[in-house]
Amino acid sequence: MKPDQIRTVIFDLDGTLLDTLDDLAAALNHALSVYSAPPCSRVNVRRFVGNGINKLVERALPGGTAEPHYAEIVQETRQYYAQHCTDHTAPYAGIPELLRAIAPGRQLAVVSNKPDRQVKELCAVHFGDLITAAVGNRPDCRLKPAPDAIWNVMMQLQTDALHTVYIGDSDVDLETARNAGIPCISVLWGYRDRDLLEERGGSVFAETPQDLGLLLTETGI
Repeated sequence: MKPDQIRTVIFDLDGTLLDTLDDLAAALNHALSVYSAPPCSRVNVRRFVGNGINKLVERALPGGTAEPHYAEIVQETRQYYAQHCTDHTAPYAGIPELLRAIAPGRQLAVVSNKPDRQVKELCAVHFGDLITAAVGNRPDCRLKPAPDAIWNVMMQLQTDALHTVYIGDSDVDLETARNAGIPCISVLWGYRDRDLLEERGGSVFAETPQDLGLLLTETGI
């Protein structure tokens, strides 16, 4: 895809635009402590994120969904995170500048497996009106890697697969883009390593936000 064909850029949020790891880890470990479950290390939280809070809790618990308090821990994590999702979260260095640079002539959007309310709150706090549409986990959209939220955003913005690209940091994002029928650029500053992304089919990579800007505005993908 040539740069002048890219009219809509849809971003993942966690690990792509925002470093949310400390707030996610704090919410999870708060909930685990309430129910006397063992804490989850930051390294493991980094590995476990990407498929929504339910899956994060399932992966963090030794017994997964069979743990007696699994549902309560999910709910406690959600409630704590809703109140503390902006405590330590911040854009990665260079991201605000990137968004301002690529915004002219394009629509920018976010699709995430994070709860919809927090997706919209974080986008508003950190990016203001640079993000035209933001969709998170909500009843009418299945979680990624289902393409529902991507298609929802494309419908909102009245765009199509020929002019849309998805940007993410994970194998889930690669699969989501394939399911939606759009190309994907994988960023390497997030929560997954290049070897895994290549193993899962990643072929276009950006090591820095500056690299990503060049792909979107000069080099193409």
